[in-house]
Amino acid sequence: MTLTATPDTTIRDIVAADYRTAAVFQRHHIDFCCHGGRTIDQGCRTAGVEPEVVLAQLAALPASVPEDTPRFDSWSARALADYIVDTHHGYVRQAIPLLLQHTTKVAKVHGARHPELVHIADLFCRVAAEMDSHMMKEERVLFPFIAALEDAAGASSAPPAAPFGTVANPIHLMESEHEFVGDAMAEMRHLTNGFTPPAEACTTWRVCLQELDAFEKDLHAHVHLENNILFPRACALECAR
Repeated sequence: MTLTATPDTTIRDIVAADYRTAAVFQRHHIDFCCHGGRTIDQGCRTAGVEPEVVLAQLAALPASVPEDTPRFDSWSARALADYIVDTHHGYVRQAIPLLLQHTTKVAKVHGARHPELVHIADLFCRVAAEMDSHMMKEERVLFPFIAALEDAAGASSAPPAAPFGTVANPIHLMESEHEFVGDAMAEMRHLTNGFTPPAEACTTWRVCLQELDAFEKDLHAHVHLENNILFPRACALECAR
């Protein structure tokens, strides 16, 4: 590993230094994105896992990182924002229409016997609306401002005027929205026993659960890049000026 892990190391620092560690935290249902500022000890206690188990699994990762593994913490803020938009925002916009269709259909057909499916359809509808608004605010306002902050720092010029006072203000809003979506997806995972289909599940139901699982995994990677790397970088750029 690039960074030696101890119980007091923040989850954010570990995953930012080596994204392979995210798989270890996911395995134990430890939040590494929305609550990445917690220490490994705090995250493990919340998830009901012994810290020694997680630390041993982190230490067991190969010391050498494959050459094709992205080092997001070394990317410029502009490059990282562009990657988030192209990769994760693009995925969300592609995934949402089918998931809205499938969650609604499954709830309509099976909701009488499985009322949790009706709740899931409602939850995902709210997630879809939140993500649509959230991504638009990032693409039109926050990300361009972060790129301008970086450009000003590179040119040793005055930072751009912030219409929102400080970059920390929209960042706090984005983090709050991340938390809402992350909690909603976690609730769906809980209601479906880890997105596991029951024996009587039809094909659409099974596909829907697979799609929800993939959506949550992408969300974790997406939020990690923003909360743990891009947003702290933006605050540091502003403070340095």
